[in-house]
Amino acid sequence: MTATPLIRETGVHLRPDPSRVVIRFFLPGREDVGPGESRAAGVIGRVLGVADGDVEAAMRDVEIRFADRHPDLHEVFLRHASLVDSRLDHDVPLSDARTLFLGASFTHEYAIEGASLCNPSAVLHPVQRPGGAAFVLSVRGIGEGHRSSIGFRSGFVTDDGVVSIDAPGPFPHQAPEVPGIHHRSVFHSKLAGMDDDRENAAYVLDQLTETFDTPELEACIADLSANGASRLHTRTTIEHLRQLCKASYGVRFDETRGLSERVLWPRAPQESVGMEDARFVHFTRPDGTTTYYGTYTAFDGANISQQLLETDDFAAFTMSPMGGSAAGGKGFALFPRMIDGRFAALSRSDRETNAIAFSDDIHCWEESEPIQLPEAEWEVLQLGNCGSPIETEKGWIVLTHGVGAMRTYSIGAILLDLEDPRKMIGRTDRPLITPDPEDRDGYVPNVVYSCGGFLHGDTLVVPYAIADHRISIVTLSAEALLASMTATSR
Repeated sequence: MTATPLIRETGVHLRPDPSRVVIRFFLPGREDVGPGESRAAGVIGRVLGVADGDVEAAMRDVEIRFADRHPDLHEVFLRHASLVDSRLDHDVPLSDARTLFLGASFTHEYAIEGASLCNPSAVLHPVQRPGGAAFVLSVRGIGEGHRSSIGFRSGFVTDDGVVSIDAPGPFPHQAPEVPGIHHRSVFHSKLAGMDDDRENAAYVLDQLTETFDTPELEACIADLSANGASRLHTRTTIEHLRQLCKASYGVRFDETRGLSERVLWPRAPQESVGMEDARFVHFTRPDGTTTYYGTYTAFDGANISQQLLETDDFAAFTMSPMGGSAAGGKGFALFPRMIDGRFAALSRSDRETNAIAFSDDIHCWEESEPIQLPEAEWEVLQLGNCGSPIETEKGWIVLTHGVGAMRTYSIGAILLDLEDPRKMIGRTDRPLITPDPEDRDGYVPNVVYSCGGFLHGDTLVVPYAIADHRISIVTLSAEALLASMTATSR
């Protein structure tokens, strides 16, 4: 990459590792990519027809090849066998070996970084130690079928600005899903966007509190269905309600497993093809307590939407949809605290300008207003943010990306007024980082892109992806960056 003299290389480079795999249920005929019907019945018939000795030999071979890659191999096989249990003749008992063989036949490995590792976002770690700052680096792994998941690394920046990344753990895994909590405001906003029958929506949602669970929603749906004789479009409303319901869920990881082994895998239909561009922020509530929020783009193969995740410890996560037109596109990034009693966020709902939005409800964002327009030659196609704003005494530093000729991405920065971030008071005239001929090739050529950095003392730590394929980390002096900016009056 080509960089200004402000940029300091750290020597940290992360590349996709195809050996990092998760183990997943596999349904023959309904592979992750492409249409098709289930071939489960035929597979089960063939599994039951294999001779006992061949079954045992097959499982010995599986053990030799995979036991060192997955510590819970038998547990997974038994769970996957139970998922096809309804197709079995229970009058015919299965041996332990054949049950494991059945489960193994409906299991496959997925290389979470098989295609690329990109879109990094860095925040301070919930557990700190002396001599510097520990941080969490979230990463987007892309594998077969362009499916994206969110993974993690841990790192440390010393007080002298030296950055290191810990080696990842050997066993990436997914966590069990737990029920989600739903937000009435989001349902109202989403149903309005679907042009759903407002009377039906109100009939259901007005019976619920601001937050509710799935059984409570189902009770109200049953009530709507029972009173459907005098109402139109009740089936459509019920379908929409249940669709929205699936977007809220939680996961909880075993805390004895390392942070870098935890993988947030797409679960909701809205994110079935990917959880993209996660922008994490360490958020301070008005009472002084903190939590971590992450906004990410859910992609189902055709449509995108914004999701919000929350965690206090990077072990338990909750996911839920976001409503409102300001949260309708990519590149939504929360400020790390409320401003004048309201939540604030950067938005790019028009798909080409940097905008700001305010809301009383962190889950719903109805309006935004532009704060930066694409003007320079390196941003004529579009602008966007590179993560949440970073607070300094002189204002909010916002890392930005601009897209110019040949769809070349560059990273710059702007400064927003501390008290009124609708005002842009400074900007870099030239990019801080841009691709160069020696380092521009990859999954998506000519791209440098970040989803967020953090400040430790005067050291601004900026992780960024190159060509949507691999990750580097640079640092720069915040004071020097601010001094280099040109004052603006926008």
